[in-house]
Amino acid sequence: MATEIKAVILAAGKGTRMKHLTATAPKPMLEICGKPVLEIIVEAIRDAGVREVCIITGYRAEAIKEFFGDGKGHGVRMSYVTQEVQDGTGKAPELAKGFVGKDPFFLAYGDILTEPTNYRGMVEIFSKGGCDGLVTVQEGPDVSKGAAVMFNGDFNLTDIIEKPPPGSVSSKWYNTGIYLFTPRLFEFTPRLEKSKRGEYELPDALRLMAKEGLKLRGFVLKDYWMDVRDPEVLDEAQRFFASKAAKGITR
Repeated sequence: MATEIKAVILAAGKGTRMKHLTATAPKPMLEICGKPVLEIIVEAIRDAGVREVCIITGYRAEAIKEFFGDGKGHGVRMSYVTQEVQDGTGKAPELAKGFVGKDPFFLAYGDILTEPTNYRGMVEIFSKGGCDGLVTVQEGPDVSKGAAVMFNGDFNLTDIIEKPPPGSVSSKWYNTGIYLFTPRLFEFTPRLEKSKRGEYELPDALRLMAKEGLKLRGFVLKDYWMDVRDPEVLDEAQRFFASKAAKGITR
């Protein structure tokens, strides 16, 4: 890769929907077949060529820091930043601005899993140039449960709407929460205003970027994608990865 790509992983939340499971550990450290969700993500990003990772921590930060340390045991150089105020996904990336510097970077959530080759595919597309970022999506019949993403004919993002009312948008694409940005993202996050939920929302920054002519290209994830948000999805992930292991598939 001509330019080094770094990674910022958001892992500050408690994960209240996990109930008692996060009483002593943050949600990203819950295990799937004996391996923390966050470790699965770090390894996938590392295998895409990334060597510097910054984790945004918050709830039970010590559990994450004690597990990964300086990152050498996982083939990366690990940095940490603490998010003191949980005010949304729009402001959290700013905590890693100094870490990112002038380099492009993955922005991922510590509870989202996908086929590892997707990260490599994103690097390949991004390295060809011509865009300011990649926004991952999948096709779904009901985009009202997440963020609907609209694209033009060149598959560049034109708009993104969080939880639109059913039938109110024509898009078939929903946002899957894995990104690859240039540092230009940080020109827009300071301009965010709080949403109706009282938080700063990352999709609002994407909307601003698109309106001002930046090119955010869509990237369709292949194979599986999981938002490990509650005990039911965690159980589903356990069964899925156990099945892969039984078939001799290690990733």
